[in-house]
Amino acid sequence: MPLLQVESLTKRFYIDHLKREIAVFADVTFTLEKGHFMLVGGANGAGKSSLLRCLFRSYIPTSGRALFAAKQGMIDLARAADVDIALLRREELGFVTQFLRPRPRVSALELVAEPLVNGGTDWDTAQEQARGMLASFGLKVELWAAYPTTFSGGEQQKVNLARALIAPRRLLLLDEPTASLDAATRQSLQSRLAELKGQGVAMIGVFHHPEDILHLIDDEIHLTSTHEEVEHVAD
Repeated sequence: MPLLQVESLTKRFYIDHLKREIAVFADVTFTLEKGHFMLVGGANGAGKSSLLRCLFRSYIPTSGRALFAAKQGMIDLARAADVDIALLRREELGFVTQFLRPRPRVSALELVAEPLVNGGTDWDTAQEQARGMLASFGLKVELWAAYPTTFSGGEQQKVNLARALIAPRRLLLLDEPTASLDAATRQSLQSRLAELKGQGVAMIGVFHHPEDILHLIDDEIHLTSTHEEVEHVAD
């Protein structure tokens, strides 16, 4: 049984002042196995990010199913209760974007260690692993105790990646994580994703620089810019 089975997933937005619905994507169907990487391609506006947000349940799909083989049993991400989605986000689903929304007066080290602590790791061990992640993404040591609210966009992105990727999830959704990254940080991200893939983490990603992760891709789904059909391209 696949880790994720998406069947005819569709998303439309209702535009109140236009009094009509706008189609984003329609009838998306695919399966994803454990440890596989699926690239989502398509022109700007084709609904790539919206698809990821529907799977993470930031958006509620209009129709269709997204059956996820959770540890506690099969669950439809499109229709599951909010409390169940919250639990999955803490334990099994991860979402990585190019944006960090840091909390005031919380250091970079604390932000990165937090997902491990929330998962039951003791504070000392979590801090040690957080230091390793921050170092791997090239954040200067002197910034680890500083507040990311004061950082540049590039520095915030390094903290964002370290926080998002420190605690492996069974399904990882990646929304343009390499946008605005320098070459060295993109290489660090590539290495971390390869490590997670080797551990059996399944990934679905939209990438600004898909050439960075070509060797990781097992399958690709291409969304058309017309929103009227979806072309599925397999190996």
